[in-house]
Amino acid sequence: MVAWVVTLAVLLALDMAWLGVVAKDMYQRDMGELMSPNPRLGFAAMFYLAYPVGLLVFAIVPGLRAQGVMRAALLGGLFGLFCYGTYDLTNLAVVRDWPVALSFIDVVWGTVVSGAAAAAGAVVLRWFASR
Repeated sequence: MVAWVVTLAVLLALDMAWLGVVAKDMYQRDMGELMSPNPRLGFAAMFYLAYPVGLLVFAIVPGLRAQGVMRAALLGGLFGLFCYGTYDLTNLAVVRDWPVALSFIDVVWGTVVSGAAAAAGAVVLRWFASR
């Protein structure tokens, strides 16, 4: 449970900094009319509560069993690459005027933030397991 909380906290903090400050104007500019003026926070909450579970199952626990925190970070990055890639490539395939450049940036971001969150969760899980 603590590893999930830390993973969630790191994911949320980094993503809020990215979406709310660093890349905010880029998303608004590139998505234009596609971006909702009123985000549906319930759906966002569902994502943020579920995604760390995926990181735990597919990256953190297997990474620690295999080789350690770096392996968990690598697996987390790959998980992010596949998840964000699925989202962005699907949007490119079916949403009219979905911005191509934004999709590539978003996939890179998903890879980075997922790897970082997985590393944080792995550090905490390893620390609690060693006690």
